Amino acid sequence: MNGKYGDAFGKYANNSSKFDISLCETPCKSPCCWLASMACLCPAQIHLRHKALNHVEPNSGWKNYMCCQGYFGGCCCLQPGQMGDKTCPIPCMCLEAFLCPGLAVSASANVIREEYSLGLDEDDVKLIRCSNCLQIFSCVFSLISCLTPCEGDDQCARIVDLIADIVFCCVSGCMTAQVYHEIHKREQLQSPSRQRMDR
Repeated sequence: MNGKYGDAFGKYANNSSKFDISLCETPCKSPCCWLASMACLCPAQIHLRHKALNHVEPNSGWKNYMCCQGYFGGCCCLQPGQMGDKTCPIPCMCLEAFLCPGLAVSASANVIREEYSLGLDEDDVKLIRCSNCLQIFSCVFSLISCLTPCEGDDQCARIVDLIADIVFCCVSGCMTAQVYHEIHKREQLQSPSRQRMDR
């Protein structure tokens, strides 16, 4: 994997351990979470980040929060950790979820991926790339329709934009459900050992 983010995630590319369910499996294996996260995408990302951070470090609240957890950003004035996210984590997380829901869910997924050194699933990567390409195609198509006087361009641009938005919501819902399922599974595996330690 090349590039800035390729260096960050390349170390996980060949790991055999992966998320318990793939993105394509989430609608069938975790349908309630998938549907709920699509219906309430932004609140779901706030809840998921809190759950992921407190899974990694129990009872830490928002102490370890950083904008996109430092995985994305670092350009111009957008410097994770230096934008008030340490002093006002909840308002910053709300802004992150409402302005950049895709980056928010990716950051939460990366918290769990890093904690358990989970590898990259090829089908997951293809699905995410497909969604990203549709978003880019939608932006380009909208720009072309603004610059050209052809009739019907606006309707075509709206259709492409709608398709891109539906795919984005579905993929984001899949990622949310995938991470939530992984956290739940790991907590279930840890709870018997904690009970034995309490005895």
